[in-house]
Amino acid sequence: METHDFFLYLLLILLTARVFAELATRLRAPSVIGELFAGVVLGPSLLGWIEPVEAIKLMAEIGIILLLFEVGLGTDIKRLVHTGGKSLVVAITGFVLPLVLGFSLGYWVFGLSLLVSLFIGGTLTATSIGITVRVLVDLKRQQSPEGGIVLGAAVLDDVLGVVLLALLYEFSIGGGVSLVNAGKVLVFVGAFFILAPVAAKLISLIIKHFDEVSEIPGLLPTTIVSLVLFFAWLAQALGAPELLGGFAAGLALSRRFFLPLGIALHADENFAHRIDDQMKPIVQLFTPIFFVFVGLSLSLHEIDWGSSFIWEFSLILLAAAIVGKLMGAFFIKESWPARWVIGMAMIPRGEVGLIFAELGRVGGIFNNEIYAGMIIVIALTTLFPPFVMKWFYGRYSDRLQVAVPE
Repeated sequence: METHDFFLYLLLILLTARVFAELATRLRAPSVIGELFAGVVLGPSLLGWIEPVEAIKLMAEIGIILLLFEVGLGTDIKRLVHTGGKSLVVAITGFVLPLVLGFSLGYWVFGLSLLVSLFIGGTLTATSIGITVRVLVDLKRQQSPEGGIVLGAAVLDDVLGVVLLALLYEFSIGGGVSLVNAGKVLVFVGAFFILAPVAAKLISLIIKHFDEVSEIPGLLPTTIVSLVLFFAWLAQALGAPELLGGFAAGLALSRRFFLPLGIALHADENFAHRIDDQMKPIVQLFTPIFFVFVGLSLSLHEIDWGSSFIWEFSLILLAAAIVGKLMGAFFIKESWPARWVIGMAMIPRGEVGLIFAELGRVGGIFNNEIYAGMIIVIALTTLFPPFVMKWFYGRYSDRLQVAVPE
């Protein structure tokens, strides 16, 4: 591809993503839906102006890593501790049930292979903490008892999801499921989660010192991006996906991070806020490229829409995706309205589900029809829960006051 063509592609991607994200937000839908639709419009499904070429793919991968960094940066481990066992039950049940349901449906109902079925189940486990938080903030319920349970559960869901992502990544590059490789990945991931955040925290102290004495603007975003990219490379070198490095770096630099075994480094709230503020423009520049790339990779013309498979596959998995997350809230001792709203808040898959689906496509696990079905499920579970939650709060908010965390 010629350089000037790449510039034109990038211009179209960034502007179209922004326009459709703004439209989605005006319609009270998550912005990620608009960015995904921008890729569908620009790609082979509609206009066919842009193909998912390697240069755009590389920028999209940077976007994924920075997106996971942002997720880690916003992760509050202490919140999970404070909300007690309820968040634990909601997270684990809401993680295991969709995984089992998705795998069972893929393997026994649709007759798909073991690896494809595992990827389907893995994609259904995702919860988008960003969309959940945005809805709770809009409704001013983020500090409510049920809001605390939801956010605590979403934190654990993120951690479990990243570990599962590492396992599925190993299976995709290894060409199949291997218990030996799975054990190796779990050991590496465990060591990485323990050592990398500690190292990142120590490195951040050095960055902070040089930032205070530097007379040249821009040191903080430059060094933080370098740190994220280094940990992404390190994760890959240890046999885990690059995304894990971005998540670990963000986790270590979050305002609420504490080291294991009670050894804590003093967290500078102002420094953490400055990292957040100065990294936001960079994250917001690259992450839309990833979501547009997902849309570009989807060729709707190659799907036989007259086939009953795509409709049955999408609708059955959609039901499993909803039921699997809702059921997690029914195992805790709360009022029924509180259980319903907690379950609904865990349903949106959003950007996290798209990362799983894209890994399946890139690894050659999902064919175009299955990939399209997964995108439909992710889009619907992302689009509708915020509207349903707003309606539910408007009607039953008085009954939610009885929810009391443990």
